[in-house]
Amino acid sequence: MTNAMSSLTALVLAAFVGYATSWYLGYIEGNFALLLFMATVVTGIYWLAERYFFLPQRVKAAEALEAQIKQRSENLVKQGITQIDTHVAEAQNNVLAQPWWLDWTAGLFPVIIAVFLLRSFLFEPFKIPSGSMIPTLMVGDLILVNKFTYGVRLPVLNLKITDGNKPQRGDVMVFRYPPRPSQDYIKRVVGTPGDEVAYLNKRLTINGKVVNTQSVPEFFDDDAMRYFKQFEEKLGDKPHRLLNDDDRPAFVPGVDDFPNKQNCVYSVEGVVCKVPEGHYFMMGDNRDNSLDSRYWGFVPDKNIVGKAFFVWMNFGNLKRIGAFN
Repeated sequence: MTNAMSSLTALVLAAFVGYATSWYLGYIEGNFALLLFMATVVTGIYWLAERYFFLPQRVKAAEALEAQIKQRSENLVKQGITQIDTHVAEAQNNVLAQPWWLDWTAGLFPVIIAVFLLRSFLFEPFKIPSGSMIPTLMVGDLILVNKFTYGVRLPVLNLKITDGNKPQRGDVMVFRYPPRPSQDYIKRVVGTPGDEVAYLNKRLTINGKVVNTQSVPEFFDDDAMRYFKQFEEKLGDKPHRLLNDDDRPAFVPGVDDFPNKQNCVYSVEGVVCKVPEGHYFMMGDNRDNSLDSRYWGFVPDKNIVGKAFFVWMNFGNLKRIGAFN
């Protein structure tokens, strides 16, 4: 049976490695939540099998070995042989030791389930891959996302099981990219259900009221090696900063065909959208360099992942560590 379990475990681990490798090389569209869930299930099965079947078998084998050695010692003593080197403890340890296929499955279960629960229901780490949220978030920022603020959701299915708080204007939110739900995006909530959002001539208006902005010193982008106009804007309780690029036009080019597109009117000045119930209008803080709701539409509530709130590391700039608005 040991050989059979060893071969089976090798196949299971090879399947996980194959999936991860194919995902990394771009042959398939991976799903880390699903991969972690499957790893939790598989290692959990091995952990239960180890606790209630394999370990008791090894304990019985160790006890039988101890009894054999004891009986042999007694027989030798009867024959007048008193100096006996039995190494009982070492032999028992060898019998009780986990084989490699249990060490790599059942042995990893406590760590994997802890990561699974933490990531699924409390906090999930993300890495910022693009500059769409500059100057709030920089490329390479490693951030934490609160998974329970907007309600607890079942992993993989993303089915909400508690209500939580509603996303508010100004929140920085991670969500599943509507045209490709397996991909996570991060933007700022600009419009909530029922809002009329207008972004015309690079000025934001919500429900007919212009969102006031204040000019602040220009922002120097190290990657682009140029300065951009920077403004301070207040959508929620706390202000945040945004960038504008004078070289980019106000109109929105290359708009996708998306659900509820009839709620939006596009012109050379920009776009005006009425946010449907159960949906949100998202924009990046790097306003002229962000692929957001202006291009691909509204984010449904079912796509919400969580609220971003903290940079826990940036290996290129340790000063980035801390909370952000």
